[in-house]
Amino acid sequence: MKRDKSFVDHVRVDCRAGDGGHGVVSFRREKYVPRGGPDGGDGGDGGNVVLIVDRNTDNLRSFHYDPKLIAEHGAHGQSWKRHGKNGKTKIGRVPPGTIVYQSPAANVTEAVEMERSDDGVELVPVADLTEDGQEYVLLNGGKGGRGNFHFRSPTNQTPQERELGTEGEKGIFYLELRRIADVGLVGFPNAGKSTLLSKLSAKQPKIASYPFTTLTPQIGVVKLNAQERFTMADIPGLIEGAHENRGLGHEFLRHITRCRVLLFMVDIAGSEGRDPISDVQTLRTEIKLYDEDLAKFPWMIVANKMDLESAEENLAIFKNRFPKIPVVSVSALEEKGLDELKQEIRCLLDADE
Repeated sequence: MKRDKSFVDHVRVDCRAGDGGHGVVSFRREKYVPRGGPDGGDGGDGGNVVLIVDRNTDNLRSFHYDPKLIAEHGAHGQSWKRHGKNGKTKIGRVPPGTIVYQSPAANVTEAVEMERSDDGVELVPVADLTEDGQEYVLLNGGKGGRGNFHFRSPTNQTPQERELGTEGEKGIFYLELRRIADVGLVGFPNAGKSTLLSKLSAKQPKIASYPFTTLTPQIGVVKLNAQERFTMADIPGLIEGAHENRGLGHEFLRHITRCRVLLFMVDIAGSEGRDPISDVQTLRTEIKLYDEDLAKFPWMIVANKMDLESAEENLAIFKNRFPKIPVVSVSALEEKGLDELKQEIRCLLDADE
């Protein structure tokens, strides 16, 4: 099963801050000053490695093709007490919802895998980047060493001492994108999630009648009116056992942890041979087994494919089974019930503020 290479949501990045430049041993020598004092300058500081949250960046694709962030070294000091140039900071731009992990391994070249990887590598979260414009100094550059000018004294007028610059920090980090959207669209493959998103927003995800058409999250903007809107994420279809990483497993589940409201979408007509009541129960179970806090998020049910035979009969039984949960019946294909759905979503979002 091929993944969309244009969308990258987790990647390892080799990061190295710049080393500090060395201080220099130098003495002032001029035509009429043959024995001037020490004038060795200081080395420049190494550049830092900084991550900046940019809302115009929607995934980690740039790191996939160039998985490293390496800052410049500081320049060495010079004579005439001239300070070495500081190394440039290396900036990596990441989308909102990026979590940064670092391996605790002493050897930074050791492979870093996902938090729930089979090899049991334990990752340490170091940053949770959510706000546009947020900056995080991932690694600090080394400090420049002092030149011999700083070591002069009445008893040592020709110091040969100087300081070497210190090394910059380095490490291999794991960046994981957990997309932020107001609404997460949850359901089994072929429930009609992509069709619904295409009807509610300008987003046009791939739509076909076979499982796992959507392999990466699709984000659309849904307009309520001229001033109000919300974002909706069509997330890859879930299967039973997803909490154990079956199917798309964790690829699916980690994205919905950043949604404010969850919409559980079912094929109410059972056109794929599935029972809609059993589907909701399975979806809820998988989410709870993955993260109990996630199961406490506000949620509602979208009963799709009302245009098909047996949908009305199934809907009545379905509502009796979930009497306390909002259930909105729609036909995404025929664009029926969508206005009611948007208003119900709005109520849930308002209640969550």
